[in-house]
Amino acid sequence: MSDWKNLIPQAAQDYIAGRRLDEVECIVADIAGVARGKAMPASKFEHQDRFFLPNSIFLQTITGEWTDNPTGAFTEPDMILTPDWSTAAAAPWTADITLMVIHDVKDQQGNPVTVAPRNVLKRILALFEAEGWRPIVAPEMEFFLVARNLDPNQPIIPPMGRSGRRAAGKQAYSMSAVDEYGKVIDDIYDFAEAQGFEIDGILQEGGAGQVEINLAHGDPVHLADQIFYFKRLIREAALRHDCFATFMAKPIEGEPGSAMHIHQSVVDVRTGKNIFSDADGNETPAFLHAIAGLQTHLPAVTALLAPYVNSYRRYVPDFAAPINLEWGRDNRTTGLRVPISGPAARRVENRLAGMDCNPYLGLAASLACIYLGLKAQEMPRPECIGDAYIGDSDLPFNLGDALDLFADSTPVRDVLGPEFCTVYEAVKRNEYKEFLQVISPWEREHLLLNV
Repeated sequence: MSDWKNLIPQAAQDYIAGRRLDEVECIVADIAGVARGKAMPASKFEHQDRFFLPNSIFLQTITGEWTDNPTGAFTEPDMILTPDWSTAAAAPWTADITLMVIHDVKDQQGNPVTVAPRNVLKRILALFEAEGWRPIVAPEMEFFLVARNLDPNQPIIPPMGRSGRRAAGKQAYSMSAVDEYGKVIDDIYDFAEAQGFEIDGILQEGGAGQVEINLAHGDPVHLADQIFYFKRLIREAALRHDCFATFMAKPIEGEPGSAMHIHQSVVDVRTGKNIFSDADGNETPAFLHAIAGLQTHLPAVTALLAPYVNSYRRYVPDFAAPINLEWGRDNRTTGLRVPISGPAARRVENRLAGMDCNPYLGLAASLACIYLGLKAQEMPRPECIGDAYIGDSDLPFNLGDALDLFADSTPVRDVLGPEFCTVYEAVKRNEYKEFLQVISPWEREHLLLNV
């Protein structure tokens, strides 16, 4: 691999140019989207073209517990990981000169490991490709900057701003609010530039210390890789300034939750044209079929879009979160919004995904619904013209109900892959069982002496 430095993106080449590269982090995303892998000296990395990790990394819960393998004996065979050179990126927050490289994951027979989240997304894209289609996505990332929280029994509070006051809520789009933690934002920009990432915009959201970053549209795997990297990048930028960045769906009581809105369109591979618009710029039947697919199948994939018990605290009225599967043009009360755009950029915005989801699985789940809709060619419910918040919720109310819908959906399991779905459900059932064993402060306060 003596020429590997010529294979990596220009931003990574620029970062190490004229400097001694110390370390390379060889990583993959697990079920939760946590980076797993190995760090090794660059001199060693240069002399090997693969390394090994046990397949049990995809059986680990967010708490670090291990789930019994539902697909066979727990023998932990090694997987073969090979670098995807297009993902090489700087880790500019480290003390030495370090690159990160996401690796492809295959079994010992050379087949993609079906439970690896990045492979699940690639599987969905292959289904589109077989039909002559290519999805385009543009994610929006919402997150909170919060004061350091060293005791989980204490509530999370907003960070201290440069004015000496804590960040205030209800300041959506305020430039002054963003300036309160401008040094964190500056580091986010600097880190992103070093990694070669294009930020479409940064703005203040409605929550205290809540920020939104928009990414430019593009290939789903490439964008999922960016979000995977961005979560770490943002956390590191926050730590430099004595605060935490959190991607919890609902970290602060009484504040809005954090979403990962997904803008989605589909182009014809042969012509490069958006299949949601015809030659005259009008909406096509395919556009409505895609919306119908989302309305039909999103309940079954909610367990991927809202993967933790905390995720369902987002789905409440009056906090700017979607609680329905209605669709509407330029209507932010609907779970499925059609933004204002020209014909070439006609798209559907899925507002259901939480920022706590694994980006590979969140994009895979949403695109799977569109694929199923395009194939079934069904029509959506009538457009919602008014306030969609006043209707009934179409979504499961908790993780247990979401997993039941996920387990019962044959179409979803077929497109995402039965083995992946079985393993994912097992991991999440384990997490849900762990949560149910924890007694909350609310229970102690209201039930201890009153029932």
